Amino acid sequence: MRVLLAMSGGVDSSAAAVVLRDAGHDVVGVTMRLWGGESDTGCCSVSDVDDARRVAQQAGIDHLVFNFSADFEERVVTPYVDAHVVGVTPNPCIECNRHLKFDRLIRRGRELGFDAVATGHHARIEDRAGLPRVVRGADTAKDQSYVVHMLSGEDLGYVLFPVGGMQKSEVRALAARSGLRTASKPDSQDVCFIGSTVGRGGFLSSRMGFHPGVVVDTEGAEIGGVEAVELVTLGQRRGLGLGGGDKRYVVDVSISERRVTVGGEDDLLSPGLTVGTLAWPHAADARTLDGADVLVQGSAHGARHGARLDTDGTVARLSWARPQRRISPGQTVVFYDPTDSYVLGGGVVTDPG
Repeated sequence: MRVLLAMSGGVDSSAAAVVLRDAGHDVVGVTMRLWGGESDTGCCSVSDVDDARRVAQQAGIDHLVFNFSADFEERVVTPYVDAHVVGVTPNPCIECNRHLKFDRLIRRGRELGFDAVATGHHARIEDRAGLPRVVRGADTAKDQSYVVHMLSGEDLGYVLFPVGGMQKSEVRALAARSGLRTASKPDSQDVCFIGSTVGRGGFLSSRMGFHPGVVVDTEGAEIGGVEAVELVTLGQRRGLGLGGGDKRYVVDVSISERRVTVGGEDDLLSPGLTVGTLAWPHAADARTLDGADVLVQGSAHGARHGARLDTDGTVARLSWARPQRRISPGQTVVFYDPTDSYVLGGGVVTDPG
Protein backbone atom coordinates (compact mmCIF):
# COMPACT_ATOMS: atom_id res chain seq x y z
CA MET A 1 0.00 0.00 0.00
CA ARG A 2 1.28 3.49 -0.87
CA VAL A 3 1.11 5.67 2.24
CA LEU A 4 1.71 9.41 2.52
CA LEU A 5 3.05 10.03 6.03
CA ALA A 6 2.88 13.50 7.59
CA MET A 7 6.25 14.08 9.27
CA SER A 8 6.45 16.98 11.70
CA GLY A 9 10.02 16.35 12.79
CA GLY A 10 8.88 14.83 16.09
CA VAL A 11 9.47 11.38 17.50
CA ASP A 12 5.92 10.09 16.94
CA SER A 13 5.82 10.62 13.18
CA SER A 14 9.43 9.41 12.98
CA ALA A 15 8.50 6.13 14.65
CA ALA A 16 5.41 5.90 12.44
CA ALA A 17 7.72 5.87 9.41
CA VAL A 18 9.52 2.81 10.79
CA VAL A 19 6.27 1.02 11.68
CA LEU A 20 4.83 1.54 8.21
CA ARG A 21 8.08 0.66 6.44
CA ASP A 22 8.52 -2.53 8.43
CA ALA A 23 4.91 -3.51 7.67
CA GLY A 24 5.88 -3.55 4.00
CA HIS A 25 4.18 -0.36 2.86
CA ASP A 26 5.57 1.99 0.22
CA VAL A 27 6.00 5.08 2.41
CA VAL A 28 6.61 8.67 1.35
CA GLY A 29 7.16 11.23 4.10
CA VAL A 30 5.86 14.76 3.69
CA THR A 31 6.44 17.83 5.81
CA MET A 32 3.90 20.63 5.47
CA ARG A 33 5.40 24.10 5.39
CA LEU A 34 2.68 26.04 7.15
CA TRP A 35 3.92 29.12 8.94
CA GLY A 36 5.99 31.44 6.77
CA GLY A 37 7.11 33.80 9.53
CA GLU A 38 9.70 33.50 12.26
CA SER A 39 9.22 30.57 14.62
CA ASP A 40 11.19 29.01 17.44
CA THR A 41 8.34 26.94 18.90
CA GLY A 42 5.77 24.38 17.89
CA CYS A 43 6.13 22.13 14.85
CA CYS A 44 6.95 24.59 12.08
CA SER A 45 10.50 25.66 12.80
CA VAL A 46 13.32 25.22 10.29
CA SER A 47 14.96 22.64 12.55
CA ASP A 48 11.78 20.53 12.57
CA VAL A 49 11.70 20.40 8.78
CA ASP A 50 15.37 19.39 8.79
CA ASP A 51 14.73 16.68 11.41
CA ALA A 52 11.91 15.24 9.31
CA ARG A 53 14.08 15.16 6.19
CA ARG A 54 16.97 13.48 7.98
CA VAL A 55 14.72 10.89 9.64
CA ALA A 56 13.25 10.04 6.24
CA GLN A 57 16.81 9.45 5.01
CA GLN A 58 17.55 7.24 8.02
CA ALA A 59 14.35 5.26 7.43
CA GLY A 60 15.12 4.88 3.73
CA ILE A 61 11.97 6.60 2.48
CA ASP A 62 11.43 9.52 0.14
CA HIS A 63 10.63 12.92 1.62
CA LEU A 64 8.58 15.77 0.19
CA VAL A 65 7.72 19.29 1.36
CA PHE A 66 4.26 20.73 0.61
CA ASN A 67 3.92 24.50 0.89
CA PHE A 68 0.51 25.14 2.46
CA SER A 69 1.47 28.50 3.97
CA ALA A 70 -1.27 30.45 2.15
CA ASP A 71 -3.91 27.99 3.38
CA PHE A 72 -2.49 28.19 6.89
CA GLU A 73 -2.67 31.98 6.90
CA GLU A 74 -6.25 31.94 5.63
CA ARG A 75 -7.60 29.07 7.71
CA VAL A 76 -5.65 29.36 10.97
CA VAL A 77 -3.73 32.60 11.54
CA THR A 78 -6.27 35.16 10.28
CA PRO A 79 -9.22 33.54 12.12
CA TYR A 80 -7.05 33.41 15.26
CA VAL A 81 -6.52 37.17 15.14
CA ASP A 82 -10.13 37.91 14.17
CA ALA A 83 -11.38 35.85 17.11
CA HIS A 84 -9.38 37.91 19.61
CA VAL A 85 -10.79 41.13 18.16
CA VAL A 86 -14.28 40.05 19.27
CA GLY A 87 -13.21 38.45 22.55
CA VAL A 88 -13.23 34.80 21.50
CA THR A 89 -10.45 32.43 22.60
CA PRO A 90 -9.68 30.12 19.65
CA ASN A 91 -7.76 26.87 19.49
CA PRO A 92 -5.46 27.25 16.46
CA CYS A 93 -4.04 23.72 16.70
CA ILE A 94 -7.53 22.25 16.33
CA GLU A 95 -8.18 24.40 13.27
CA CYS A 96 -4.80 23.43 11.82
CA ASN A 97 -5.72 19.76 12.19
CA ARG A 98 -9.17 20.39 10.74
CA HIS A 99 -8.14 22.37 7.66
CA LEU A 100 -4.49 21.51 6.98
CA LYS A 101 -3.17 18.34 8.59
CA PHE A 102 -6.21 16.38 7.54
CA ASP A 103 -8.53 18.05 5.03
CA ARG A 104 -5.82 19.64 2.85
CA LEU A 105 -3.39 16.74 3.19
CA ILE A 106 -6.05 14.10 2.55
CA ARG A 107 -7.14 15.86 -0.62
CA ARG A 108 -3.52 16.09 -1.80
CA GLY A 109 -2.94 12.43 -0.95
CA ARG A 110 -5.95 11.36 -3.02
CA GLU A 111 -4.89 13.60 -5.91
CA LEU A 112 -1.47 11.94 -5.96
CA GLY A 113 -2.92 8.44 -5.92
CA PHE A 114 -1.89 7.38 -2.39
CA ASP A 115 -3.89 4.59 -0.78
CA ALA A 116 -3.77 6.18 2.67
CA VAL A 117 -2.53 9.15 4.66
CA ALA A 118 -0.85 8.54 8.04
CA THR A 119 0.13 10.74 10.98
CA GLY A 120 1.89 10.21 14.30
CA HIS A 121 -1.14 10.99 16.47
CA HIS A 122 -1.80 8.88 19.56
CA ALA A 123 -5.26 7.72 18.56
CA ARG A 124 -6.76 4.61 16.99
CA ILE A 125 -9.44 3.88 14.40
CA GLU A 126 -11.66 0.91 15.20
CA ASP A 127 -15.16 -0.29 14.37
CA ARG A 128 -17.84 0.38 16.95
CA ALA A 129 -21.26 -1.12 16.17
CA GLY A 130 -20.18 -1.58 12.56
CA LEU A 131 -18.92 1.98 12.02
CA PRO A 132 -15.34 3.29 12.08
CA ARG A 133 -14.66 5.56 15.05
CA VAL A 134 -11.76 7.50 16.52
CA VAL A 135 -10.79 5.57 19.65
CA ARG A 136 -8.54 6.83 22.44
CA GLY A 137 -4.84 6.03 22.06
CA ALA A 138 -3.39 3.14 24.03
CA ASP A 139 -1.29 5.58 26.08
CA THR A 140 -4.00 7.45 27.96
CA ALA A 141 -1.54 10.08 29.16
CA LYS A 142 -0.68 10.95 25.53
CA ASP A 143 -4.11 10.32 23.98
CA GLN A 144 -4.84 12.73 21.10
CA SER A 145 -8.32 11.63 20.08
CA TYR A 146 -9.54 15.09 21.16
CA VAL A 147 -7.48 16.88 18.51
CA VAL A 148 -8.51 14.53 15.68
CA HIS A 149 -12.21 14.39 16.57
CA MET A 150 -13.25 16.15 13.33
CA LEU A 151 -12.45 13.21 11.06
CA SER A 152 -15.45 12.02 9.07
CA GLY A 153 -16.36 8.42 8.39
CA GLU A 154 -14.94 8.76 4.88
CA ASP A 155 -11.68 10.13 6.28
CA LEU A 156 -11.50 7.30 8.82
CA GLY A 157 -11.33 4.83 5.97
CA TYR A 158 -8.31 6.64 4.51
CA VAL A 159 -6.28 7.67 7.59
CA LEU A 160 -3.79 5.56 9.56
CA PHE A 161 -2.43 6.16 13.07
CA PRO A 162 0.57 3.76 13.19
CA VAL A 163 1.64 4.56 16.78
CA GLY A 164 -1.86 4.85 18.28
CA GLY A 165 -1.63 1.41 19.82
CA MET A 166 1.76 2.06 21.44
CA GLN A 167 2.85 3.58 24.74
CA LYS A 168 4.99 6.69 24.38
CA SER A 169 7.88 4.81 25.98
CA GLU A 170 7.56 2.17 23.26
CA VAL A 171 7.60 4.87 20.58
CA ARG A 172 10.83 6.35 21.93
CA ALA A 173 12.38 2.89 22.34
CA LEU A 174 11.57 2.03 18.72
CA ALA A 175 13.06 5.31 17.52
CA ALA A 176 16.20 4.69 19.58
CA ARG A 177 16.62 1.11 18.29
CA SER A 178 16.25 2.45 14.76
CA GLY A 179 18.90 5.10 15.39
CA LEU A 180 16.55 7.99 14.63
CA ARG A 181 17.83 11.43 15.59
CA THR A 182 14.45 12.36 17.13
CA ALA A 183 14.37 9.51 19.66
CA SER A 184 14.86 11.80 22.67
CA LYS A 185 13.41 14.99 21.16
CA PRO A 186 10.90 16.68 23.53
CA ASP A 187 7.27 16.88 22.49
CA SER A 188 6.10 20.16 20.97
CA GLN A 189 3.73 22.07 23.24
CA ASP A 190 3.41 25.55 21.78
CA VAL A 191 1.54 27.33 18.98
CA CYS A 192 3.96 27.31 16.06
CA PHE A 193 3.41 30.89 14.89
CA ILE A 194 3.85 32.49 18.31
CA GLY A 195 7.54 32.83 19.17
CA SER A 196 8.72 32.33 22.73
CA THR A 197 10.19 35.83 22.92
CA VAL A 198 7.13 37.83 21.80
CA GLY A 199 4.36 35.60 23.17
CA ARG A 200 0.66 35.83 22.36
CA GLY A 201 0.42 39.52 23.18
CA GLY A 202 3.40 40.44 21.05
CA PHE A 203 2.14 38.47 18.07
CA LEU A 204 -1.38 39.87 18.25
CA SER A 205 -0.21 43.46 18.77
CA SER A 206 1.44 43.36 15.35
CA ARG A 207 -1.89 42.48 13.71
CA MET A 208 -4.59 44.19 15.77
CA GLY A 209 -5.18 47.03 18.21
CA PHE A 210 -5.55 46.61 21.96
CA HIS A 211 -7.86 48.56 24.25
CA PRO A 212 -7.66 49.07 28.02
CA GLY A 213 -10.54 47.82 30.10
CA VAL A 214 -11.93 48.16 33.60
CA VAL A 215 -12.11 45.27 36.05
CA VAL A 216 -15.30 45.05 38.11
CA ASP A 217 -16.63 42.64 40.70
CA THR A 218 -19.92 40.76 40.35
CA GLU A 219 -21.73 43.74 41.89
CA GLY A 220 -20.36 46.06 39.21
CA ALA A 221 -17.93 47.94 41.45
CA GLU A 222 -14.71 48.97 39.70
CA ILE A 223 -11.66 47.37 41.34
CA GLY A 224 -8.91 47.62 38.74
CA GLY A 225 -7.99 47.69 35.09
CA VAL A 226 -6.25 45.76 32.32
CA GLU A 227 -4.12 47.11 29.48
CA ALA A 228 -5.67 44.90 26.80
CA VAL A 229 -9.16 43.54 27.30
CA GLU A 230 -8.72 41.47 24.11
CA LEU A 231 -6.08 39.33 25.88
CA VAL A 232 -8.28 38.40 28.85
CA THR A 233 -9.91 34.97 28.88
CA LEU A 234 -12.69 33.36 30.85
CA GLY A 235 -11.37 31.66 34.00
CA GLN A 236 -8.14 33.69 34.03
CA ARG A 237 -6.75 34.43 37.46
CA ARG A 238 -3.30 35.93 36.94
CA GLY A 239 -2.28 39.15 35.23
CA LEU A 240 -5.26 41.16 36.44
CA GLY A 241 -3.31 43.36 38.84
CA LEU A 242 -5.66 42.67 41.75
CA GLY A 243 -3.03 41.79 44.33
CA GLY A 244 -3.48 39.15 47.01
CA GLY A 245 -6.53 38.19 49.03
CA ASP A 246 -9.29 35.83 47.97
CA LYS A 247 -8.88 33.99 44.69
CA ARG A 248 -10.73 35.81 41.95
CA TYR A 249 -11.32 34.61 38.40
CA VAL A 250 -12.56 36.21 35.21
CA VAL A 251 -16.24 35.25 34.91
CA ASP A 252 -17.18 37.52 31.99
CA VAL A 253 -15.43 39.59 29.31
CA SER A 254 -17.23 42.31 27.32
CA ILE A 255 -15.12 43.65 24.47
CA SER A 256 -17.75 46.19 23.40
CA GLU A 257 -17.96 47.66 26.92
CA ARG A 258 -14.25 47.05 27.60
CA ARG A 259 -15.15 45.46 30.90
CA VAL A 260 -13.81 42.41 32.72
CA THR A 261 -15.90 40.91 35.52
CA VAL A 262 -14.23 38.86 38.23
CA GLY A 263 -15.71 36.66 40.92
CA GLY A 264 -15.16 33.59 43.04
CA GLU A 265 -14.77 30.05 41.81
CA ASP A 266 -18.48 29.37 42.25
CA ASP A 267 -19.27 32.28 39.93
CA LEU A 268 -17.55 30.36 37.12
CA LEU A 269 -19.96 27.44 37.36
CA SER A 270 -22.61 26.93 34.70
CA PRO A 271 -25.38 24.34 34.18
CA GLY A 272 -24.53 23.94 30.51
CA LEU A 273 -23.19 25.45 27.29
CA THR A 274 -23.99 25.84 23.60
CA VAL A 275 -21.79 24.42 20.85
CA GLY A 276 -21.58 25.15 17.11
CA THR A 277 -19.30 24.19 14.18
CA LEU A 278 -20.31 20.61 14.91
CA ALA A 279 -18.33 17.70 13.50
CA TRP A 280 -19.97 14.28 13.33
CA PRO A 281 -18.04 11.18 12.21
CA HIS A 282 -21.25 9.90 10.60
CA ALA A 283 -24.28 11.90 9.42
CA ALA A 284 -26.72 9.71 11.36
CA ASP A 285 -25.00 10.61 14.64
CA ALA A 286 -26.64 14.04 14.71
CA ARG A 287 -30.04 12.33 14.85
CA THR A 288 -29.31 9.32 17.04
CA LEU A 289 -27.41 11.31 19.67
CA ASP A 290 -30.12 13.88 20.28
CA GLY A 291 -31.04 13.48 23.94
CA ALA A 292 -28.15 11.10 24.64
CA ASP A 293 -25.93 11.00 27.71
CA VAL A 294 -22.29 11.62 26.79
CA LEU A 295 -18.94 12.38 28.36
CA VAL A 296 -17.46 15.75 27.41
CA GLN A 297 -13.80 16.77 27.26
CA GLY A 298 -13.02 20.50 27.08
CA SER A 299 -9.25 20.53 26.48
CA ALA A 300 -6.56 18.31 25.00
CA HIS A 301 -5.91 16.41 28.22
CA GLY A 302 -8.78 17.65 30.37
CA ALA A 303 -11.09 15.69 32.61
CA ARG A 304 -14.33 14.28 31.20
CA HIS A 305 -17.70 15.27 32.62
CA GLY A 306 -21.13 13.79 32.08
CA ALA A 307 -23.76 15.77 30.17
CA ARG A 308 -26.99 15.41 28.23
CA LEU A 309 -26.60 16.28 24.54
CA ASP A 310 -29.51 17.92 22.74
CA THR A 311 -28.92 18.79 19.10
CA ASP A 312 -30.57 19.58 15.79
CA GLY A 313 -27.38 18.55 14.00
CA THR A 314 -25.94 22.04 13.53
CA VAL A 315 -26.12 23.39 17.09
CA ALA A 316 -25.87 21.43 20.33
CA ARG A 317 -26.81 22.20 23.91
CA LEU A 318 -24.91 20.39 26.67
CA SER A 319 -26.56 20.18 30.07
CA TRP A 320 -24.04 19.13 32.71
CA ALA A 321 -24.90 16.34 35.14
CA ARG A 322 -23.30 18.66 37.71
CA PRO A 323 -22.48 22.35 37.18
CA GLN A 324 -19.02 22.80 35.64
CA ARG A 325 -16.65 25.70 35.02
CA ARG A 326 -17.54 27.74 31.98
CA ILE A 327 -15.48 27.07 28.88
CA SER A 328 -14.44 30.09 26.83
CA PRO A 329 -16.22 30.72 23.51
CA GLY A 330 -13.95 29.54 20.72
CA GLN A 331 -12.66 26.53 22.62
CA THR A 332 -13.40 23.00 21.44
CA VAL A 333 -15.38 20.35 23.30
CA VAL A 334 -15.48 16.72 22.22
CA PHE A 335 -18.23 14.22 22.98
CA TYR A 336 -17.31 10.64 23.95
CA ASP A 337 -19.46 7.57 24.48
CA PRO A 338 -20.46 6.78 28.09
CA THR A 339 -17.59 4.27 28.40
CA ASP A 340 -15.13 7.08 27.53
CA SER A 341 -13.42 5.13 24.77
CA TYR A 342 -14.40 6.63 21.42
CA VAL A 343 -15.40 9.92 19.80
CA LEU A 344 -19.05 10.66 19.04
CA GLY A 345 -18.50 14.19 17.75
CA GLY A 346 -17.43 17.63 18.83
CA GLY A 347 -17.71 21.34 18.20
CA VAL A 348 -16.75 24.87 19.19
CA VAL A 349 -18.26 26.65 22.19
CA THR A 350 -20.45 29.61 21.21
CA ASP A 351 -22.10 30.34 24.58
CA PRO A 352 -20.42 29.28 27.85
CA GLY A 353 -23.73 29.45 29.70
